[in-house]
Amino acid sequence: MTSPQREERSDDHGTHEGRPAVLPPAPASSVALLRQAPGADFLRTPFPEPVTLDGFDPTSPARFFNRELSWLAFNWRVLEEAVNPRVPLLERVRFLSISATNLDEFYTVRVAGLRELARAGNTTPSDDGRTPAEQLVLIHEDARRLMDYQQEIWSTLRQELAEAGIIILSHHDLTEADRELTRAHFLTHVFPVLSPLAIDPAHPFPFIPNAGFSLALELEDKRGHKLSALVPIPSQIDRFVRLGSSPIRMLPLEELILAEMDDLFPGYRLLGSCTFSVLRDSDLEVEEEAEDLVREFEVALKRRRRGEVVRMKISAGAPPDLHAVVREELEVPETDVIEVDGIMGISTLKELVLDECPDLLWPSFTPRVPERVQDHGGDMFAAIRQKDMLLHHPYETFDMVVRFLEQAARDPDVLAIRQTLYRTSRDSPIVTALCEAADAGKSVTALVELKARFDEAANIRQSRRLERAGAHVVYGFVNYKTHAKISTVVRREGDKLVTYTHWGTGNYHPITARIYTDLSLFTCDAALGRDATRVFNYVSGYAEPAQLENLAISPLALKPRLLDMIAAEAEAARSGRPAEIWAKMNSIIDADVIDALYAASQAGVKISLVVRGICGLRPGIRGLSENIRIKSVVGRFLEHSRIVCFGNGATLPSDQARVFISSADWMGRNLVRRVETLVEIMNSTVKAQIVRQIMAANLADEAQSWVIRPEGPAIRTLPDPADTRRLFNCHRFFMENPSLSGRGSAGADDVPELTHTDG
Repeated sequence: MTSPQREERSDDHGTHEGRPAVLPPAPASSVALLRQAPGADFLRTPFPEPVTLDGFDPTSPARFFNRELSWLAFNWRVLEEAVNPRVPLLERVRFLSISATNLDEFYTVRVAGLRELARAGNTTPSDDGRTPAEQLVLIHEDARRLMDYQQEIWSTLRQELAEAGIIILSHHDLTEADRELTRAHFLTHVFPVLSPLAIDPAHPFPFIPNAGFSLALELEDKRGHKLSALVPIPSQIDRFVRLGSSPIRMLPLEELILAEMDDLFPGYRLLGSCTFSVLRDSDLEVEEEAEDLVREFEVALKRRRRGEVVRMKISAGAPPDLHAVVREELEVPETDVIEVDGIMGISTLKELVLDECPDLLWPSFTPRVPERVQDHGGDMFAAIRQKDMLLHHPYETFDMVVRFLEQAARDPDVLAIRQTLYRTSRDSPIVTALCEAADAGKSVTALVELKARFDEAANIRQSRRLERAGAHVVYGFVNYKTHAKISTVVRREGDKLVTYTHWGTGNYHPITARIYTDLSLFTCDAALGRDATRVFNYVSGYAEPAQLENLAISPLALKPRLLDMIAAEAEAARSGRPAEIWAKMNSIIDADVIDALYAASQAGVKISLVVRGICGLRPGIRGLSENIRIKSVVGRFLEHSRIVCFGNGATLPSDQARVFISSADWMGRNLVRRVETLVEIMNSTVKAQIVRQIMAANLADEAQSWVIRPEGPAIRTLPDPADTRRLFNCHRFFMENPSLSGRGSAGADDVPELTHTDG
């Protein structure tokens, strides 16, 4: 795959011909932008002309994109934001760092798993027909290109940072005055935590943990005796040492260590050095019959740290003897060694994103408190009793979710709280509220998922904290992850009990909620309250619900419900009625769902998808998917919400539509091997908010959108930076305009929504 920014593209993004997107009058600047936006968006233009691919068999495995290569294509899109001239400089550095973090995790989990299959001789093909060994070859080729491009971008960003007053130094750049500062910093903050290690028969090569970053040295004493040594770079202290403020001068930690070698190895001179890092297999193996699941996970976490090396990076030009000893001692084949001509540890460049440089960052943004909550003096229960409320994070503050639980913990009329916890923050206010409720004598049940990858240790700590407070802690199924996002509060109101529920598309994590776009539905609908109780009983007591009233869950019925509704749209199209599907998710790779969408497309259903990451579906192919178009939105915020809208006999957007929010992506793991939720939206205002605001704005976005092509990588076109035209940006639209269901008594009729008209 070539770098996406080098691809040529058409401007035909397309949707419904003859039905342009317009807005009702409203004062917000985004409304004017929407009216002026050019025609290269999904809402205004027809579906792209389908293509015919030479030699393509629509019944063969080639009808699917490869999962792993599709993920890499997504990470290319993330990396492209690091060269997007419309993104502030330090935010471009952040995108570069994110792309490296993403790639590291990809190697420690996905590549590690494929390598294990290949070594075991497994030749079972993926949905697209490739064996594990064939996939690994393609992955390594593409990933190496991506890593080379990361270094190219860093070289450019480093120059731009210097021009902006942020200079990255090497130890050769240090002046005598600098040396005084660096020596003081080294002796006070670095020297006490370093462990220099000789490598000889008396000092065997040390263990390098997963993500370990080290400095390898060739040294010589005054008698000419040579010594090889390692200095592991401690991850517990900052990667960059700051020297001065005007300009801001930053010295990487490994450069500081090289500058202070006399303190580490007195009497030796440095002959040569290199840096290297390793990634290890980080998947966990847990015994299904473990008597104590928590203890089994603690043991598995220790095994993860010592997993087999799946990738080693070493600085280009390393002394040959050092290169050889490091590779051989770590038992890394040459094919898994990557020489880096540039900076190591690109993921740590996020430390350079300095809050004190606001002119190099996104403009500040404060999430809104919903006006309806303010109308009720901050009383969440009163606001929810008025009618269902959908919050769109981060545009509406996640603090409302925290307030919901904090209020429940302190309310004497609240009897019970049940809560799922998949990922949350270290000092979680959610967990604090649950502990407070348990301390107050309320019945608190926390369903903690131990199998949340890379958060297992944190979740064990949270579960013990909850148990100490007196909460009931359950861990769900061994075979299934509980990925559903549900909170229930049972409150005595008069002579009855009312169940308030929160249904989310994202995690109960106040920090990630500032940058992930997710949905929070608050309701006291009795049917959804009963459904939530049945889900908790299912996970805690294995009591499979006999029926659910307004909910579908995996692994029981979510996938069949999706397939049935896709088939219903196809039947509507065959009978000559309007038929349309809009959906938004992080990933779509489930073969059954993709084939169902192909069949619906062939029946005439118009399908518009917003898929941020992995996409196994090939859109726009004649005779297979000519009525399907797909875009990926990558921008300031991380698109994370899962939504699906079915026309239900009408053209979208429509009040007749069936609208759902979900915790599940359309992947086999979510639909078959996890506990997930699909919640139908019944409230008309919430439904309009999802269809006419959230989905319509995502489909209309121009500034942050990539279009998935039938033959492969996504493409986009940005105007020349000198072009002052403001492209429609859905993130900016949401920042500037309140959501429909959160509006209070003030100005509810002025909220803009994106709609179709006949004009």
